[in-house]
Amino acid sequence: MTTVEGRLPWRRLSAFYLFYFAALGALLPYWSVYLKGIGFSEAVIGQAMAALMVSKVVAPNVWGWLADRRGRRMGVIRFASLAGALLFSFALWAREAWQIGLVMLAFGFFWHASLPQFEAVTMSHLRGAEQRYARIRLWGSIGFILTVAGLGWWYQRHSLDSLPFILLLLYVGIWLTSLLVPEPPPTPVHESDGESLRQVLRGRPEIVVLLVACFLVQVGHGPYYTFFTLYLERFDYGRGFIGALWALGVVAEIGLFLWLPRLMPRLGVRLLFVAALALTTGRWLLIAMLPQNLPLLLLAQLLHAASFGVVHAVAIHLIHRWFTPRTHGRGQALYSSLSFGAGGAFGSYLAGVLWDGVNPEATFVMSAVVSGIAWLLAWRWLPRRI
Repeated sequence: MTTVEGRLPWRRLSAFYLFYFAALGALLPYWSVYLKGIGFSEAVIGQAMAALMVSKVVAPNVWGWLADRRGRRMGVIRFASLAGALLFSFALWAREAWQIGLVMLAFGFFWHASLPQFEAVTMSHLRGAEQRYARIRLWGSIGFILTVAGLGWWYQRHSLDSLPFILLLLYVGIWLTSLLVPEPPPTPVHESDGESLRQVLRGRPEIVVLLVACFLVQVGHGPYYTFFTLYLERFDYGRGFIGALWALGVVAEIGLFLWLPRLMPRLGVRLLFVAALALTTGRWLLIAMLPQNLPLLLLAQLLHAASFGVVHAVAIHLIHRWFTPRTHGRGQALYSSLSFGAGGAFGSYLAGVLWDGVNPEATFVMSAVVSGIAWLLAWRWLPRRI
């Protein structure tokens, strides 16, 4: 056991990821179906999910600034996790479009605060062994699989009435696990670390390229996170099987996380990122054009390892490398807000418009187009040696 492993609270870090992404595994595949079941239209569902993502545009930056200023991230994470759980409880009574939109917006403002700061906490604990990040983060993938597959099997036989209660329990679990994680040791500060966030961005145009590419990737994921379950139900796939498809994508992601520490040094960060964007474009085209071809649908889900796993791991790695220690929290928050926040919100809203105004297939064609643009940007303007 290395010195880093000996002092690293990896079980407690892993437990937080486990609960956080278990909640995501219950929310993303089934929340839209739940909202549809209580009478909301696809357009309203798209707007509600967009409201959740909009909160991610502002919240991570506000909380990131606060955490960087205080220098104690875990206190921010614990408070935000508890407030998010309390606010989500109001979803149990929301039955009007404005009510569900308001709940998602308010809940999201606190819920979205925790993960970017926890990423910074994890990387600080891993100082000197950042390549081990993927093996801690994979427990989030395991949590996602447990809920997405388990609930898919359960909701094949039962109604979704219990979903808000299950989600609430998971959000409480996030808060409880946050109480167990210690603050990381303080990061040594050098004179160059005094740069502001604006100075870092001005001095490194490659960061802007990375952030724009990640924004476009998450626009492309908007239809997937909002409507994938409803989309496959149109082709008579059962909820149990759809849950297994969601889980398959995350199994592929876990495999990727296990291999990534070896792949990064051998292939290079740039090659992995550009290849992942090309595969992401192909994934959305398969889902749009050939959803009834089961082998190709399975292949599309395996490509989740590229569209999420590689893109996210590379982005986390580069943000940590390119931002100074004093701006790590705001750097992770900026990445989260622009990609998962602004990108996810715009993608979810656009998916609802295209679903109602054109057809469901058009939502995934849009995903392929924006992912292709992201590939072009990264291929043309990311530095050759990163």
